[in-house]
Amino acid sequence: MNWNGIISLLFACIEFLLLFNLLVFVKKNRMNNMVMLMITLLASYQTMEFLICQFGLQLSFYTYLAFVIISFLPPLNLLLVLTLTRNISLNLKAFSIFIPAIAFSVYYLFVIPKFSIAACTLFYAIYHYPLGDLYGLFYYLPILIAIIELARFITQTNDKDGKAIPKTEKLISKALLLGAIFISLPVLVGFVLMFTGNDFLISAIVSVMCKFAFVYAIILSFVGFYNSPINDERNYFKYLFNNKQQ
Repeated sequence: MNWNGIISLLFACIEFLLLFNLLVFVKKNRMNNMVMLMITLLASYQTMEFLICQFGLQLSFYTYLAFVIISFLPPLNLLLVLTLTRNISLNLKAFSIFIPAIAFSVYYLFVIPKFSIAACTLFYAIYHYPLGDLYGLFYYLPILIAIIELARFITQTNDKDGKAIPKTEKLISKALLLGAIFISLPVLVGFVLMFTGNDFLISAIVSVMCKFAFVYAIILSFVGFYNSPINDERNYFKYLFNNKQQ
């Protein structure tokens, strides 16, 4: 039996379940909308990878579509982080973060036949695509900037207006920093292996990072719930917890 892509299907199902819970239970504010959009993109990519690997959707267009989906994840994550740290407002300047992703999506539209699947396995897929090194640079750069911004924010006690940073925001920033570092591990390991002459992980880095991002999807779900006012359902569980403590 062909099990290629089955892990992608598992992660997609869980991520769609996380998304459903967020849609039902959390407040639809600016940050939570970005959280839900990111989980939607992650689940959509995992679904595409499953379909490509399991059902042999080998046409270059499907691979291109998967890349378009994930290209918007790092800039959207950076926008989430900058919104949390109050270093950006949602205006045209903010959306300039997405220019590289848009540029790659448009350019790749004209070279779709150059996309191909080199290999599919249980856990990951290896793609061939144009400008791989340049794409990797613009893909990881927003993640690196987000890590630096979160680390800086965590060490602060007051924001730029001199107001004390709420503990809620500190906890959210720590969770996001932990997740960003975790999804960066494949990149670090990949470069170490590449310098030893083994470029295997680098060739599969897009797919592997998205698998690691499953943990980030869980962290994003935590952020969504923690960034919401306590509603009736959460009050009920809080009531139960307080009664057990008495």
